[in-house]
Amino acid sequence: MRYEILYQELTHSTEMIRALLAGISQEEARLKPNRKSWSVLEVVCHLYDEEREDFREHLDFIISTSPNAGLHRQHEEWHPIAPQAWVKLRKYNEQDLGKMKAKFFRERTKSLAWLKGLKNADWNITYKSKFGSMRAGDMFASWVAHDNLHIRQLVELRRARIEKVTKPYKIRYAGEW
Repeated sequence: MRYEILYQELTHSTEMIRALLAGISQEEARLKPNRKSWSVLEVVCHLYDEEREDFREHLDFIISTSPNAGLHRQHEEWHPIAPQAWVKLRKYNEQDLGKMKAKFFRERTKSLAWLKGLKNADWNITYKSKFGSMRAGDMFASWVAHDNLHIRQLVELRRARIEKVTKPYKIRYAGEW
């Protein structure tokens, strides 16, 4: 694993997310292309919750199991997360876009600083639970890939927005989507 490259990817994806959220109004942020899709606002809320309750927390948990860390948490269970359920339980689509963007970017800044502070992390240290095993490197790589998943989702939502605001004109000349 190339830590420096993954760290840079997380840094760059933060700026991509910031750019993809630019110019979206509160009203537009709540729109869903269909009943199964998430809105832009739901994506932002999800990213915020995942940032503080999943990836950074769980990576810290795994790394803390390293004998070099001085903490031993192998006997502890991870706290449960329910990203799909949180969309409704936490009323994501009723939140304020500006506040949620600020919260996400504040948490991401904390995450990047925390990651930068990791010295001699053992990326091969493994956490074992009833759900299986995961190495610290697996968690970090998944964090970066998770950003890409939601960047793609935000691009698709922006495309749906463009299709809506350009009606009655067609955009097929732009190319296949």
